[in-house]
Amino acid sequence: MLRITELKLPLDHADSMIKTAIITRLSITPQDFIAYTVFRQGHDARKRNAIELVYTLDVELKNETEVLARLQDDPHISITPDTTYQFVTHAPAQLTQRPIVIGTGPCGLFAGLILAQMGFRPIILERGKEVRERTKDTFGLWRQSKFNAESNVQFGEGGAGTFSDGKLYTQIKDPHHYGRKVLTEFVKAGAPAEILYVSKPHIGTFKLVTMVEQIRATIESLGGEIRFQNRVDEIVIDNGQVRGVKLANGETLVSDNVVLAVGHSARDTFKMLYEHGVYIEAKPFSIGFRIEHPQSLIDVCRFGKSAGHPLLGAADYKLVHHCKNGRSVYSFCMCPGGTVVAATSEAGHVVTNGMSQYSRNERNANSAIVVGITPDDYPEHPLAGIDLQRRLEAHAFVLGGSNYQAPAQRVGDFLAQRPSENLGSVQPSYTPSVYLTDLSTALPDYAIEAIREALPAFDKKIKGFAMDDAVLTAVETRTSSPIRIKRNAHYQSINIQGLYPAGEGAGYAGGILSAAVDGIKVAEAVALAMVDALK
Repeated sequence: MLRITELKLPLDHADSMIKTAIITRLSITPQDFIAYTVFRQGHDARKRNAIELVYTLDVELKNETEVLARLQDDPHISITPDTTYQFVTHAPAQLTQRPIVIGTGPCGLFAGLILAQMGFRPIILERGKEVRERTKDTFGLWRQSKFNAESNVQFGEGGAGTFSDGKLYTQIKDPHHYGRKVLTEFVKAGAPAEILYVSKPHIGTFKLVTMVEQIRATIESLGGEIRFQNRVDEIVIDNGQVRGVKLANGETLVSDNVVLAVGHSARDTFKMLYEHGVYIEAKPFSIGFRIEHPQSLIDVCRFGKSAGHPLLGAADYKLVHHCKNGRSVYSFCMCPGGTVVAATSEAGHVVTNGMSQYSRNERNANSAIVVGITPDDYPEHPLAGIDLQRRLEAHAFVLGGSNYQAPAQRVGDFLAQRPSENLGSVQPSYTPSVYLTDLSTALPDYAIEAIREALPAFDKKIKGFAMDDAVLTAVETRTSSPIRIKRNAHYQSINIQGLYPAGEGAGYAGGILSAAVDGIKVAEAVALAMVDALK
C-alpha cells in the first residue's frame, strides 16, 4: 500500500471527496483505485474561518509500483510502513528467576504486559490499591478532605495518568512504532477505536479505569502477578548488582532484574535509591499555577464560526512566552472541558493537576501556566528539586487555609497585585474548594514576575486569556520528575547492574504514551538480558 500525508479537505466535506482527492492527488484513473484506510485524521485551524481536515491515508491501488516510481520525489507519498509489533525474544523453558516491575503506571503496566506476553511471568509491585479502591480514596480527598498517603492521584493502579485528560499523543521519535503497539493494546482493553487514527487521541478517567483493569487481567492470564499495597522499601544490591527488593511488610523478593517505574512522585523511593548509591542527578522541571477560562471562550478564539463542530470538539491551545528576566512561561497539560484536581501525595501539601473525561464537556478549560526552572535554581544536591517542590506545596497548603483547599486568585487581581476577595464569571472547579487570597508568595519572585509578564502576552494570541475573571489556582509542581536516574545503552542504571530506571519518574518520559513506550523498551532490554544470562 501507499501512504499519502498532508491531504487536506474542507471541514464539512462528503466522504466521497476523499476518494476523489486521492485519485486527483495521485493522477490515477478511478479504475486504478481499490480502497483506502484512514491512518491519521487531524485539523488545521490556523485560519479559523477556513478550518480544514488533514489526513494521512493508506491507499491500495492496482498499479502501486508505477505510481510510486512516478511520484518518488514527492515527500508526501511513500510505502506504507509495517507497524506490527514484533517480540524481540521469548522466555526459555529453563528460566528460573522472574523479573520484578515496581509501579503500575503506564510504564510499569506496559513493561509488565510485554514481559508477560513474552512468557517471563513478571511480578509487579504497587504501593497503592487497585484502581477502583484507589478511585474511592481519591474522591475522599476531593469530596471530604480525607487524604490517604498510599492511595491517591499519584499512587495506585494506573499511575498519575489515570486521573488526567488521558492524552495519548507524544512528540518522541518512534521509529519502531511502539506507540502503535500501545494504542492497539488500549483498544483491546476497551478504548474507542478512534484513538488509532485521530491526531490527538484522548480517553479520560472513567474509560481509563476499565482499561487498566483489563490490562491487569491480561497480564495475570499470561502468568504475571500483580501485588497491591506492596511498597518497596529497599533495593537489595550486592557489589553493584541488583539481587531483589525488600517490601514494607518485611518480605524479600529475589531477582537480578528490577524495573523501576515508580512515577515522578515517589520521593521516599528516590531518597532510598540515593542513599543506596544509585546514581541520580537533578534535572529541569517547571512550576506554576492552573488557569481556568470558560471553554466557550477558547472554542470561539480557536475555531471561530466552527466552534462546537462535532469533529473539532472542545478546543485546546499551546502557548509559550520568553520573558525579559530570561525565564520561559508556557502552557502545559491543557485539559479542554475539564477540571482542576487535588493531586498531592503527601499530607499537609496542596498540589494541582488537570483532568478531563472522554466527553470533555465541563464548563471550563484549564491548563498549567508554568515557568521552566533548572538545577541552577536548586544546586544544593541531586534531590534539591524535590525539596523545592515540598516547600512550595506546604506553603500552598497554608495559603489555602491548611485544610486541603487550594489558594486561588482572579487573574485581574493577580496582575494588579491585590488579593482576591470574590469570584467573577468563572467558577473554579477544584475540589474540595478554593480559598481566595494573594498568590504573590506562592512561587519564587522570578516565577511570579514571569507569569505576570506572560499572561498579557498570551492574551494577544487568545483574546480573553488575561480576562479579569479567569482563575489561577496554586500550585502546579509535578510537571515532570525533578531527577533523572541515569541509565546506559542497555537501559540499566549506569552504576547498578540489573536495575532498569524507566518512565517519567526516572526522567525518561512525559505523559501516558511516552511512558508506556519506555516501558516496552525496558521490557525488551530485560528480556534480552535474562535470555543472555542463560547462555
